[in-house]
Amino acid sequence: MRASLANDIRETLQAEIETGVLAPGTPIDERALAARFNVSRTPVREALQHLAARDLVVISPRQGVAVSRLSIAKVRSMLEYIGELEALCARFCARRASDDLHEALDRALIACQQAAVEGDATEYARANALFHNTIYDGSRNECLADQIRAARRQSERYRVADFRNRSQISRSLQEHFEIARAIQAGDEKKAAEVMLRHVPAGTTGFSEFLAAVPRHFFDFGVDRDSRPS
Repeated sequence: MRASLANDIRETLQAEIETGVLAPGTPIDERALAARFNVSRTPVREALQHLAARDLVVISPRQGVAVSRLSIAKVRSMLEYIGELEALCARFCARRASDDLHEALDRALIACQQAAVEGDATEYARANALFHNTIYDGSRNECLADQIRAARRQSERYRVADFRNRSQISRSLQEHFEIARAIQAGDEKKAAEVMLRHVPAGTTGFSEFLAAVPRHFFDFGVDRDSRPS
């Protein structure tokens, strides 16, 4: 029973951390969690230990528990990794594209386009996820798709400024069309190249991404040389 309670608490907190509901650096109060879940502090502590083992929280004897903060270098390396995986996925997708995939991409594009016209950031984020998941499935490489999804979950809490204005949404939509058309044309090279530009890992793209993330989300003690000016 206690193990089940701890697992339920861990899953809830992990989802809240990965989606940014609990932002990097947010303090976590054991007593408040025990009251929230109507349990003793024992399963709460066990859940937090599991999260600490996954580097999602930091437990300090003096400062208590807080959501882990990553260094700028770590976030950048994660985005570079995701970009390369996404590019490879797009390449495989173009190589193995079927009529069913062509239709699925068109449906995903329509959903993106509709959300973009409405200017709804939340709805566009959902449509964006649908578009990318269509490509992951279309790659027909389960191992690669699983790696991308896991990496995106780790970086999601740092992508707080995605799709916050019409300009971002418009640019994303245009790139979605380029990626989809390259895949549908079977152009592996172009599909990979456009997808790689689509992820904010390059010099210019990462600088723009970094400027939109609150400074207190980062651990500068680990990455002092990457402190933004």
